[in-house]
Amino acid sequence: MLLKILFAVIFLQGAHASVVAAKTPKESRPNIIFIMSDDHTTQAIGAYGSHLASLNPTPAIDRLANKGIRFDRVFCHNSICTPSRANILTGQYSQTNGVQILGQPLPPERQSLPIELKKAGYQTAMIGKWHLRAEPASFDYYTVLPGQGDYFDPTFRIQGSKPWPDNTLQKVGYHSTDAISELAIEWLDTKRDPDRPFFLAYQFKAPHDLFDNAPRYDNYLADMTIPEPENLREPLSGSIATKGKGAGMSKYSRWRLGQRLGVDIQLDDEAFFDATYQTYLKRYLRCVKGVDDAIAQLLNYLEANNLLENTLIVYTGDQGFFLGEHNLMDKRWMYEEALRMPFIVYWPKSVQAGQVNDWLISNTDFAPTLLEIAGAEVPDTMQGMSFAAALSGGAKPSDWREAIYYRYWMHMAHNLEVPAHFGIRTDRYKLIFFYGLDFEGSGRPPTPQTPAAWEFYDLEKDPTEMDNRNSDPEYETVIAEMKAQLRDLRDDLNETDTAYPDIEFIIDKHWN
Repeated sequence: MLLKILFAVIFLQGAHASVVAAKTPKESRPNIIFIMSDDHTTQAIGAYGSHLASLNPTPAIDRLANKGIRFDRVFCHNSICTPSRANILTGQYSQTNGVQILGQPLPPERQSLPIELKKAGYQTAMIGKWHLRAEPASFDYYTVLPGQGDYFDPTFRIQGSKPWPDNTLQKVGYHSTDAISELAIEWLDTKRDPDRPFFLAYQFKAPHDLFDNAPRYDNYLADMTIPEPENLREPLSGSIATKGKGAGMSKYSRWRLGQRLGVDIQLDDEAFFDATYQTYLKRYLRCVKGVDDAIAQLLNYLEANNLLENTLIVYTGDQGFFLGEHNLMDKRWMYEEALRMPFIVYWPKSVQAGQVNDWLISNTDFAPTLLEIAGAEVPDTMQGMSFAAALSGGAKPSDWREAIYYRYWMHMAHNLEVPAHFGIRTDRYKLIFFYGLDFEGSGRPPTPQTPAAWEFYDLEKDPTEMDNRNSDPEYETVIAEMKAQLRDLRDDLNETDTAYPDIEFIIDKHWN
């Protein structure tokens, strides 16, 4: 079992500003630990200052941010687990890497990030949630959960003499967070080569639905009333494409969610709604607490073993997540809470403490950035851009992107009533097109075609995206310019629908 978690994480003092060179000398290349939690959203990280920050949900992660750099405008290309993970590992958008929906594998030859790091002399390991179906064979070492994995008594797929995925290891008596934490520290302590820089992908299942925390956290926040987001009780009403739709907290779905969470079904509607929200948030935050404590333990280990100074630590989630905003749960939508990802970098040797960055960054940028920092080659096949210069407080390059592109393919999947859509987000504006059709079908049940519509938001005036201004003459010129920008970006990124004539027909019919 895990050693008792220590909460007093002592950071080495005196961070130093430096310029990250494209070719770092081999002897000074940093170790890299890439920590990713499933569905951990910015609202549930204290350093991001949301309505939940007063609960102090993530003291260890906050210390990473305070002693490193917090990125405020990092966005996923596709807000669902498997495609987002593929975007991160390949540095490519979904149509290019071939992972557009859940269930599509990323084969070893396309697992570009560990492949290129190994070429540069790094030892690579993948521990925890994988969720990309194919064997993580591009890593030197792996111990991964199958699919979603179990919260309790988790079984892991491991390397061995049998074909993938028949070699297994079960951690009986463990919560998955504790098991993943112990396995990661065990690899650092006994399995890595101390004479080589390492890359460790350290990835938690928590706080993924249904938020089953370790029992020691059952009383955490028990006596607290969790603050509500300001638009918790405001239904999603952006357009004909989304009005009356919604995941999680809508009248129909909140009954299903409440029942799944064990809320008393004898309560009246309002009491049931309140109880569902409180139960939902407490269970989610208890899982977050387990992750944060595991990170505290990792930092203690790194410091005790003189590894902290030259280890670059990334903390992120695989996408954002709704915690009641817009009356929603889950992710998938292009609204900010699901689109935006946490991204924090801590590297005592080279990153000045207390930085905040506001460049428009996509999760396709993670791999090029880490490869540049490691002094590895960035393949021409990667579509993302390196933001390594940002770690030293460098100026944003003059050719940096002006918009990020988003695409959600899984039309009306899993009874969550989220229509298929794509769009772009600039510094100030967001434009979304809901085309409402499954790319693998033709609108027949169980995924019927839904109405097509545009939504446009002025994020400066309407940061919670409650006022669709697509029909407002004041924005007519801006919307026309963004539609042209969107069309050009889709062409540049190979994200068009020429292979899907039914969708292309809808796009052409409703473009103007």
